[in-house]
Order: sequence, then structure tokens, then C-alpha cells
Amino acid sequence: MYVRHSAAVLAAAVVIGAAAPAIAADSSPSASPKPTYPAELYGTTDPTYDGVWRQSLAMLAQDTVGVKPAPKAVDWLLTQQCADGGFAPYRADAAADCDAKTLVDTNNTAAAVQALVALGGHDAATSKAVTWLKSVQNKDGGWGYMPGGASDTNSTSVVIGALAAAGEKPADVRKDGQSAYDALKQLAVPCKDDDGGGAFAFQPDKKGKLLANADATAAGVLGSLGKGLVVSPGKETPAADCTDGGYPSPLQAAVNGAAYLTEALAKDGHLTSTLPGAEDQPDYGNTADAVVALAALSGADAAEKPLRWLEQNSAKWAKQSGPAAYAQLILAAHATGTDPRDFGGADLVKQLNATGPAPQAATKAADKDAEKDEKGDSRFGVWWYVGIFLVVGIGIGFLLSGRKKGPQA
Repeated sequence: MYVRHSAAVLAAAVVIGAAAPAIAADSSPSASPKPTYPAELYGTTDPTYDGVWRQSLAMLAQDTVGVKPAPKAVDWLLTQQCADGGFAPYRADAAADCDAKTLVDTNNTAAAVQALVALGGHDAATSKAVTWLKSVQNKDGGWGYMPGGASDTNSTSVVIGALAAAGEKPADVRKDGQSAYDALKQLAVPCKDDDGGGAFAFQPDKKGKLLANADATAAGVLGSLGKGLVVSPGKETPAADCTDGGYPSPLQAAVNGAAYLTEALAKDGHLTSTLPGAEDQPDYGNTADAVVALAALSGADAAEKPLRWLEQNSAKWAKQSGPAAYAQLILAAHATGTDPRDFGGADLVKQLNATGPAPQAATKAADKDAEKDEKGDSRFGVWWYVGIFLVVGIGIGFLLSGRKKGPQA
């Protein structure tokens, strides 16, 4: 998932933690009070690196199924925005002004834009955020995680999604004549490469070589298609072979990336997480992202195998990982036309809702029904009731008239 957006920050935190001297544990009850986080926030784990991200994903996922988030959950997200329009992952004291130490970033900002646009009614906030994103675009047309950082596929792609959601044309958002699509082309592994041809790299390595990355490839497919985190099934038919002819067009880059993902998923139906010194493990989050990417290009059938694998195997992972994981699965279900309320027997919507403040009871469907009633579009609209009262009124009038006249002489 784009949750890799915070990899650099998390890595730094790990290094700092590893370098810190050991401290003897204090067994007294008050030594380490359990931290508390805002009740408006989805999830109960430390939001330092992903608060805005998981809040945005949770509300995006709810929106796809007609669930209205609690107003206080939306308000919390809005309070996380800095005056310049950018979002940091988490600001414990939202009343304090953002300063040079506030680590605003492109990924959390872009995710917040997509969520707030989907929910509607937050044009001022999203406009400021888009302006900020444009202000930190790199000369190659892309974006890095932090302003000024080298462009990477994940960040560039999630910003493309935010621009598109806000009504911008990503191809027209340029820096020194370069757009986000130009940046993605530079990050696409050439088809001629035997190892990972057609995939996207996260960034070039220290020697400038592009190494295939499944996480980045799923993001790059969506970015190349000009799509955000929420997609509908696509209808493109991928070519049989990876084709670039130099640098591929955005659509061809998406097709090439999808071909790489399809091959990577062919054996087991899932992507694999490989970490030095550890056994390979199924990568549930990236598999869900691959489902979204494949479905966005070619429809549900293209993602059927990994989707079925997720339905059968993702429950434990989602429960451990929390709201962002439930949201990823709901977005994968949405992309393929699958019912998220019966996902391998699990009600993902109910499980996601339980991780945050209770959503509003009204759904989009209920709102539409109410709107129909107000307009008189339903069988029992306002005018039906007006007619009933008129008939009743006429009947009562006849009765009163008869009483006044009395019996005829």
C-alpha cells in the first residue's frame, strides 16, 4: 500500500531507537502510563506516522459503501491541516501553529485531499492542499515523500490521484515543463530488463539502476492511469508482451506494470514481503493494492485470483493491522464489484466502523430517498399527503355544513 510512504521516517525512528542506550524498566504502575489518542481518530495505535493517512483511508472506504463518517472524525482531519495547506501525519496539538519542525508530507496531504473531496463540502481545505502540493513539485515533474526529496513512484502516484480528485488535469500540472507522467516514465523498468521488466521502481538505487518493486508498481499503474485510491473496474485489454520503445506512454506504462503484477501473482495468488534475515511472508497490503491496480486497468476478472486469496486469508492480518487494512480490503472489494459486507464471510464495513467513532446512521441511499420525497418523486411524496388532507378537509366541511342546516322542515 502507499503506507510505504512513511518508510523513510519509520526507518529513521528505528535507527534512533537502536542507537539509544538501554534504560532499566521501572515496575511502578505510574512509570509508563498508557498513551491516549483522540477519540475522533480511527484505530488505537500510535498515530505519529500514519494518523492522517489511516483516517483518510477509513473515510474513503466508508464513502464507497454509503457510510457517512462521524462529523467529529472529519473535523479531526481538518484540524490536522497546516496554514500553508499541507498535512503532517499527526499533530497532537492541532491548536499550535505549524513551524519548521512540523513534518508535512505529500502522501498524507494527497490522501486527505482525496478523502475530503469524496465527502464533499471542504473546497477551501482541498484547494489549499492542492496549492501546497503544486508548490513542492520537483523539476522532473514528480514528488518525493518530503518536500525537496527525490521523486518516487508512490508519492508521485498518490499526488496524481489527489489532483484528479480535485478536478485538476495531472498532465497540465508541470514544473520546468515536466509533468507527473514524465516522472513516472523515468521510474518504469525497461521491458528489455530480464529482471522486472515492465515494473516500476520506487526510486533509482545508488547506482541509478531501476529495481522492480511490487508496491511501487501497484501505485505506478494507478498513477499512470490518472486514478486515485478509489477506482471502478476498467476495460483496457493489456497487450500480450511488455512494450516500451524507449519510454512508454502513460497507458502503456500501466499495461506493462499490470503484466508484471499478474506474473508475480500467478503462482500463489499473493505478493511476498522479503526482508533481510527473515523468512518470506505473504504481503497482504500490497496484494490488496495489486487487486485495485489490476481491476482499475482491466476489470474484476484480471484481479480474481488475488482477490479470492485475500477473501480466504486476510482476516487475521486485517484484525491485527486495524483501520487502514480494513480500508484497503474494502477498496479492493469496491474496485472489483465485490460485496465488502460479505468478504470471505466477514463484514469489512462493520469491522472498519468499529475502529473509530460511530458513523452517522444515514447512508447515501437514505439521503437519496429523502431527497426524492422532498421533490415529490416517490409514490408517497409531499403532494400525496396534501391530497389526503384536502379530501379529509372537504369531508369535514360537508359534515359541519349539514349540522348547521339541521333537519329540513
